[in-house]
Amino acid sequence: MELISKAEVFVTEFFKAHFGDQYVYHNLQHTQEVVAAALEIAETQELSAEDHKILVLAAWFHDTGYVIDKVDHEQKSCQVAKDFLLDQQTSDIDIEALCQLILSTKIGTQPVGILQEILCDADLSHIGSANYWDKSARLRHELLLTDGKMMTEVEWVNFELDFMQKHTFNTEVATGLYEKRKQKHIRTLKIRKLSLNPETADLAEELMDVKSKKKKKIITKTDSNGVDILGEMDLGRGVETMYRTTYRTHINLSSIADNKANIMLSINAIIISIVVSILIPRFAVQKELIAPTVLLLVVCLSALVFAILSTRPKITEGKFTPGDIRDRKVNLLFFGNYHKMDIEVFHNGMMEMIKDSEFLYSSLTRDLYYLGVVLSKKYTYLRICYGIFMYGLISAVLFFGVSVLL
Repeated sequence: MELISKAEVFVTEFFKAHFGDQYVYHNLQHTQEVVAAALEIAETQELSAEDHKILVLAAWFHDTGYVIDKVDHEQKSCQVAKDFLLDQQTSDIDIEALCQLILSTKIGTQPVGILQEILCDADLSHIGSANYWDKSARLRHELLLTDGKMMTEVEWVNFELDFMQKHTFNTEVATGLYEKRKQKHIRTLKIRKLSLNPETADLAEELMDVKSKKKKKIITKTDSNGVDILGEMDLGRGVETMYRTTYRTHINLSSIADNKANIMLSINAIIISIVVSILIPRFAVQKELIAPTVLLLVVCLSALVFAILSTRPKITEGKFTPGDIRDRKVNLLFFGNYHKMDIEVFHNGMMEMIKDSEFLYSSLTRDLYYLGVVLSKKYTYLRICYGIFMYGLISAVLFFGVSVLL
């Protein structure tokens, strides 16, 4: 096993020397996890000492070529492994078999033999593990950092779902270890896909609520008077549903406010155009119309001003500093805080927020608060607008009546 130890040291140093911070998925941690999964699956198989050694070596070297050529990295990984073995001057390893084993990890390749099946299952074991969502996010992030691929949420969910549904584990052991959780991830991805489609968003929310209710655990305690006291509750999806529902309510209220403002704008604009074209030309003949007409115009113009104020957009500075990110003072969910920033700075800030759940929920809470502040201003202006229009119109009509009768 001395060769395995040397390979571990070599690969560890290789990753440190050649793989930069942009490789957040294809990194040393991923390789170590593949080695561990391969060993776990191999324990149930009757492998010879030579096969066991080749399997572990292939697991260590299978992604070393990724930094050289991402498209054909399996072939490059073979070359790195060959160079290492030649340098070690070992003769008890079938280098050709080792290379075939590494090449079998290429996506779309059908593994042949138990060793290839074990390594392929180990390489993709994360899709059936508890850290699947972290690994998926890391892969998406890495594609952006290394290839500049900015995939939308819809594109990424479709990509992951298509891959997961086509994939099958090769060994019974891997199926037993990972298949159940993989199917669970597939179901979650399907719900996520529904939620991204406006036509099926409500169905997705219902499905998520059902899942949340199944998971929810409530522990009650009884005090000295026999009254139940709520102990612990797993909020999970409940919190997400709360934020989602509140956001939707705020957006609907904002849309309603804009519609009301548009109604007032249209009505008052029509009244002003009629007054200017019909009543004002009669001032020379019917001077009694001057005072009520002026009152009506003042009412309509005042209502117009407040209707415009309720819909007038406000753009903020659009910049933040790294210190704002460190101090968790910036809300990256509002475009007004980042529209003048470079994509790299914004992206790094978003990654920081995604990693820190407290920062994420704090940002969501801040965003909801300021949405509420904006809505409050909208409805305040609208209330004034409708008040002016209602009472002003009544006063103007009465004034017209009195002027004409007298």
